[in-house]
Amino acid sequence: MISLETKVKELNKVGLSTYSKLKRLGIETVYDLIFYYPFRYEDFSKITPIKNLEIDSLATVVGQIELISSRRSFRKRKVLIEAMVTDDTGSIKVIWFNQPWIAKSLKPGDKVSLSGKVSGDLINVYLNSPEYEKVGKSPTHTARIVPIYPLTHGLSQKQLRFLIKSVISLANHVADYLPAPIVKKQSLLSLNRAVKNIHFPENKNDIDGARKRLAFDELFVIQLWSKILRKQLNERKSYRIVFFENETKEFVANLPFTLTDDQRKAAWEIIIDMKNGLPMNRLVEGDVGSGKTIVAAIAAYNIALNKKQSAFLSPTEILARQHFETFNSLLGSLLNIGLLTGSQRIINGENVSKSEFLEKCKKGEIDIIIGTHALIQKSVEFDQLALVVVDEQHRFGVSQREEIKQKSHKIAHFLSLTATPIPRSLALTVYGDLDLSIVRQMPLGRKKIITKVVPPEKRIAAYDFINRQIKAGRQVFVVCPLIDPSDKLGAKSVTEEFAKLDKQVFPDLAIGLLHGKMKPMEKEKAMSDFVRGQTKMLVSTSVIEVGVDVKNASVIMIEGAERFGLAQLHQFRGRVGRNNYQSYCFLFSDSNDLKTMERLNVMSECSDGFELAKRDLKYRGAGQIYGYEQSGLASLKIATLDDFVLAKSASSAAEDFIDNYKLEDFPKLGEKLESMSFSSHLE
Repeated sequence: MISLETKVKELNKVGLSTYSKLKRLGIETVYDLIFYYPFRYEDFSKITPIKNLEIDSLATVVGQIELISSRRSFRKRKVLIEAMVTDDTGSIKVIWFNQPWIAKSLKPGDKVSLSGKVSGDLINVYLNSPEYEKVGKSPTHTARIVPIYPLTHGLSQKQLRFLIKSVISLANHVADYLPAPIVKKQSLLSLNRAVKNIHFPENKNDIDGARKRLAFDELFVIQLWSKILRKQLNERKSYRIVFFENETKEFVANLPFTLTDDQRKAAWEIIIDMKNGLPMNRLVEGDVGSGKTIVAAIAAYNIALNKKQSAFLSPTEILARQHFETFNSLLGSLLNIGLLTGSQRIINGENVSKSEFLEKCKKGEIDIIIGTHALIQKSVEFDQLALVVVDEQHRFGVSQREEIKQKSHKIAHFLSLTATPIPRSLALTVYGDLDLSIVRQMPLGRKKIITKVVPPEKRIAAYDFINRQIKAGRQVFVVCPLIDPSDKLGAKSVTEEFAKLDKQVFPDLAIGLLHGKMKPMEKEKAMSDFVRGQTKMLVSTSVIEVGVDVKNASVIMIEGAERFGLAQLHQFRGRVGRNNYQSYCFLFSDSNDLKTMERLNVMSECSDGFELAKRDLKYRGAGQIYGYEQSGLASLKIATLDDFVLAKSASSAAEDFIDNYKLEDFPKLGEKLESMSFSSHLE
C-alpha cells in the first residue's frame, strides 16, 4: 500500500538509476515528490487546427499518424524520427532527434496529441521534438497547462510528471497544518487542493490560487517561528550598555572621514538596542564599500567603555586580518585589540603566544577580539562577552554562530553584517527575526565604477588599457570561475589564466595567484604581497568576493562573467573603487546568447546594489519561483521574494496567532515547525 512515507524507489517504473537521480533533487519519499514544485508552465491547452499553425509559435495539435519512420542523419549521425500527422484541416511533418523508442511506441493509425514548437519556413513547416501522448485518456504532457520542473541530468520532464501524477491522489492525505481561522481569513485554498493545482492546473486561476496558498504557508511558518523566538528572547536579559555620549562624539570627530547619515542612524539604532538590557538582534545591511565596519566599531567602542568585551567573527583569515588592521588604526590608541586565527595571535600589533593570548582574553584584558573560526575553539574563554559581531554570517554554520554566542555569561548582543544587497521586502522576509539597519549611502569622494562588457574582439584593447593603468601605479584583480581546467564546463580556470597572463600577456609584471586549494600561509602571502604592491595583478577565484580592501586597485576583470550571478558580479566589482581613483570593471564573456548579454549589460547600467537586486528579481520574472537559503532558514520553494504584500499578510497572521492562540492547541502546526529544521539568530 503506497502512502506519503513510501520511498520513491518502491514506485512502479523507478529503478535504482532513476531513484539516484530523484535523490539528487531531494526526492526520497512520495511526500517529497508531491511537494516538488514546478518552476513554470507551458500552456498547451488550446488545440490549433494544422492549417492555422504559425512558425515559431508553441502549439498543440491533435491528429492521426499516417506514417512514421526512423533513420540516421548522415551529417550529424543522429537518429531521426519522422512522422506525418493529419487532422481535418491538413497535414504536418513531425521530427524527433535521438529518441528511437518513439518509432516503437507510436504506429500509423494512432491518434495522438502533440505539443511543441512550430519550426521551419514558408515551404517546410514541421513540429520540432514535441511532447506527445496517445489520445483517449486524461492528458498529462499535452493539450493542457503543462508543469515544467527543475531537473537533473538523465531525468526527463515526462518521467517526473508521470511519477507525480501516479501519486497525486495522496495529496488528500496531507494534513493541513494551517489553523482554519487563518485559512478562512486569508481566503486560501485547502492545502491538498493547492498541492493538486500546483502540479496539474486547469487554468491560470488554479495556478494563482495554489501559489498564493503554498507561498503564504512558507512565509507564515518563517514569520511565526521568528516571532515565537523573539517573544522568548524578550523574556531574557542581556548586558545593559550605557551610552558614553561625549567619548563617542570625540571618537567620531577624530575619524579621518565624515560619517554618512546612514552610518550615524545605524550606529544610533544599535546603541539604543543595547541600552535597554534586552538582547539586541540586529542586521546591518549595506552595499559593498558603504562602511559597515565603522558602525560595528562604534558599537564595540561603547562595549569597551562599559568594561565589557566584543568578539568579531570573520569568514576568512584575509578578512580577519583586514578588520584587525582597521580596528587597530581606529581604536588601537584607546583599547586593546586582538587578532586570533589559525596561524596568528596578535595584540595591539605585537605577536604573542597562544597561551598568553588566551589568558588575556579570559581575564578581560583584550577589549575587542577579532578572528576566524578559531574564536569558536573551546580553549577560547571571555571575561564578559557582551557583543558578538558576525561578518557575512551566511558563511558560518548555525552551530558555529551559536557556539560563539554561548561563550557569554549572559545573552550577548548580536550584530550581523552583510554586504549582500537585497530589497527591503526580501530582507524582512528572510531575516524575520532580526531588526534591520540599512547603510545605503556611499562615503564622500567615491567615484562610480565604470563597467563594460568586453566582447572577444576587444580583449586586446582591454589588455592595453589595463597595462596603462598599471604603469600609472594602479593594481588589477582578475577573477576566474574555476580553479583547474574543466573539459566539461569549458570555463576559464584560474591556473590557466595565471599562466597565460604571466607568460604571454604581461610577461614583465609581477602577478600573484590566489585560490581556495592553496594552504593558509600561501593565501596570506599572495594577498599581503598584493596589498603591499609587490604584485601588480592578482589572479583569483571568488575567494576575493567579499570584504577584501585594496585601495590602490583600480581595475577588476572578470573572466567567464556569464557564469556568475548579478549579485556576485556586484560583489566582485566592489573590490575596486575604494579610493578616489577612477576605477573600472571589465566583464569578459565568450557567450553569444542574447539573454546572457542583456543580463550582463544590466551591470553596465546599474551601480547601486539595492537597485541591482530589484532589477535581478524583475529580470528573472515576478512569477518565477525562487529558492533562497539564508541564515539557517528553510529554503523558500515557491514564495516570490518581491511579494511584499503577501509577506506582510503572513507577518500579520503570525502576529495574530501569537496574540490569540496557543501553539500546543495546533499540534500539526507544531510538527510542521519542527520538521522545517529551523534554526535562528536568536537563542
